[in-house]
Amino acid sequence: MSFPLLTATAALPAIGAIATAAVPAAKRTAAKWLALLFSLATLALAVTVLVRFDPDGDRYQLTESHSWIADFGVRYELGVDGIGVALIALTALLMPFIVLAGWHEADPLETGSRRWRPTQGFFALILAVEAMVIISFAATDVFLFYIFFEAMLIPMYFLIGGFGDRAHKDGEEKAATQRSYAAVKFLLYNLAGGLIMLAAVIGLYVVAGNFSLTEIAQARANGELEMATSTERWLFLGFFFAFAVKAPLWPLHTWLPNAMQESTAPVAVLITAVVDKVGTFAMLRFCLQLFPEASKWATPVILVLAVISIIYGALLAVGQRDIKRLIAYASISHFGFIVMGIFAMTSQGQSGATLYMVNHGISTAVLMLIAGFLISRRGSRLIADFGGVQKVAPVLAGTFLIGGLATLSLPGLAPFVSEFLVLVGTFTRYPVIGIIATFGIVLAALYTLVLYQRTMTGPVKPEVATMPDLRVREIAVVAPLVVLLVFLGVYPKPVTDIVNPAVKQTLSDVQKKDPQPEVEAAK
Repeated sequence: MSFPLLTATAALPAIGAIATAAVPAAKRTAAKWLALLFSLATLALAVTVLVRFDPDGDRYQLTESHSWIADFGVRYELGVDGIGVALIALTALLMPFIVLAGWHEADPLETGSRRWRPTQGFFALILAVEAMVIISFAATDVFLFYIFFEAMLIPMYFLIGGFGDRAHKDGEEKAATQRSYAAVKFLLYNLAGGLIMLAAVIGLYVVAGNFSLTEIAQARANGELEMATSTERWLFLGFFFAFAVKAPLWPLHTWLPNAMQESTAPVAVLITAVVDKVGTFAMLRFCLQLFPEASKWATPVILVLAVISIIYGALLAVGQRDIKRLIAYASISHFGFIVMGIFAMTSQGQSGATLYMVNHGISTAVLMLIAGFLISRRGSRLIADFGGVQKVAPVLAGTFLIGGLATLSLPGLAPFVSEFLVLVGTFTRYPVIGIIATFGIVLAALYTLVLYQRTMTGPVKPEVATMPDLRVREIAVVAPLVVLLVFLGVYPKPVTDIVNPAVKQTLSDVQKKDPQPEVEAAK
């Protein structure tokens, strides 16, 4: 039997979570180093998965299959295609930086009623989320995927509600109330989507007789499994609704600004750069493969929702006074681009969407983590409380600018390539949708540059006059991510080579081909 590499990659952070939680209360520093060690070890295994994966090989590789609940046809099945392996690598890459950035986020509080913040629990929950996300990206059994798709809500709930942002001016009691509200809203929205998906999962089993993604997709392709049109559409809607909540897609997005505003910066990165990617990934893996006809049927409506997300998120970002809420609405806009690329049903659109998932994770991590360092120094999230930071903390301001420029997809930085591919892929099939979506780029430039101008330029406010620049630990967090932004901005080929074969196979599932250029067609 070959070594279960995917299981090991997911199990290692789970073991790390247990070990970190078991560290004695007085050994907070030991718990931090243990969490960092496990995150680095998981990254090493993820790199091994990446190296072992052959883009020109079978669609699903490093597969594992074991009987789990035999009476119901549930199996423990894992396997990765190019899309899954890219997102596993992204997750494992970001986690050490999240741990380092959160080094002091759960330290004991000196004042107020919450004198003790369980440091061990904070890092254990982060590692638990990593384990569940990796399993979700690798699961090829629908029921197994569903279990971890829902289970990750529990540690996220406690990370949002129990370890909120300290930059509150309204008192601890009100801050705790707001954190609780954000955590409950996050949980209820995602549980509602999950319950609807559960009904669809059960319906899929009734129709197909098993939960294996590969077997069901193969049976559908061979004509051995027929679904009534209405049945397929209802099942598709059940799956898509849950993924749209997680994504988050307008109008199911409203939990995200609250969750990111009340979370610590590392947890906010965990939400939008890692956890939310499970939703868009699942649209590609499950919606399009299991329900190809229903996916094409729903495409016009989904594209309209995606465009609304792009414009709506960008417009609300322009008007925000809170730095974290601004980044949250910007992410809603970016997820609109990802969903648009997926349902454009072109190779450029879906390759761009997958690349966008990776690039958005890196760029959002840079911007949000730098914002977190900035907020912790000032003790405020309000844009109006800053000014002139670049004169007292030039390195902080410079990295903040790079993160902002990546958010607006400046050429030469990683998100530009993915956004360009999404727009090209959409325009070739749906030109009106593509044209409207381009206005999101203009709005992105507006909210990014206005944010930088108001916080970093102008006269130095007295409250930021003594603000320290980035420390060694903080530079170690953002510098590698900035280098990666530039590298993938000028040379995205390593990622596109991995994801493109999987994208072509997904298009084949829905029986779609790229539109031919009009000039060529005229010949």
